[in-house]
Amino acid sequence: MVSLEGGALHESGRDKSAVSIKLFGGPYVVIGGERLEIPEGSKRLVAFAAIHRGRLERRYVAGSLWQCVDDIRAAGNLRSALWRLRGAGIDVVEADKWSLQLVDHISIDLEDAVGWAERVVHNVPGDGDLDNIDDRARALDILPGFYDDWAITARERIRQRTLHALELVSRMLTKWGRSGEAVQAAMLAVHAEPLRESAQRALIDAHLGEGNLIEARRSYSLYEKLLMRELAVSPPSSMAATVRLPAPRAFTAQRTAQMGPPAVAAAGATSARGALVGLRGTQLQTRVGRL
Repeated sequence: MVSLEGGALHESGRDKSAVSIKLFGGPYVVIGGERLEIPEGSKRLVAFAAIHRGRLERRYVAGSLWQCVDDIRAAGNLRSALWRLRGAGIDVVEADKWSLQLVDHISIDLEDAVGWAERVVHNVPGDGDLDNIDDRARALDILPGFYDDWAITARERIRQRTLHALELVSRMLTKWGRSGEAVQAAMLAVHAEPLRESAQRALIDAHLGEGNLIEARRSYSLYEKLLMRELAVSPPSSMAATVRLPAPRAFTAQRTAQMGPPAVAAAGATSARGALVGLRGTQLQTRVGRL
């Protein structure tokens, strides 16, 4: 049995102070490096308490978790969920007659993910925040098997924040010349939401930052086909302009500026001589025809 003593968890005299709740791929609990599976009837309670960190009224928790039954039945279900936790040796929720909350000194992987996204969005990334981007994408689909209103709302809120952060990370990496990682971050966002324009823009910009115009045009073409197939619309013209090749006139003007006055003059003289030769040939053919 695991119990709470002085803010740390103990079992058979061993210090179990390192306690964490894992919502990614869970929920489950890690105590002292050991993974403990949460009883099926208590998983929603632990997830709810982890997402709504802080002291919660028992009636509010019961009503949120068991909306399809009356208050008395919901309160009974909550008592059963708490009892199952204690029976499994997972005493991570403390409760009194009126309220409940997680015990102190528990880490939650979701809070780490949200903290990373907040730092990136507010343009204050810390050491390592731009590394191991694949791990950050786990927050895009938290608690996939939970369909309660509170879970759907929390999942979408965290998903949107994570997508925004991935796009910003991609742009930061592009700016700092880490184009390969920028492409990777943008592709994570695109994979999660292919129709998201800002994610597609970040991917195209990352390709262009790496000098891969063809890849940028390919990404645009795929996005254009996807929009047309799913929504019967085209990407905005401003997005199309970023992957277009220079127009012929613009290219000629640019080439002329690069050649400089002497080269331009020589090219003009060559063109004039060609035109004169062509004219003389035409006149000769006319005279032969008359003879």
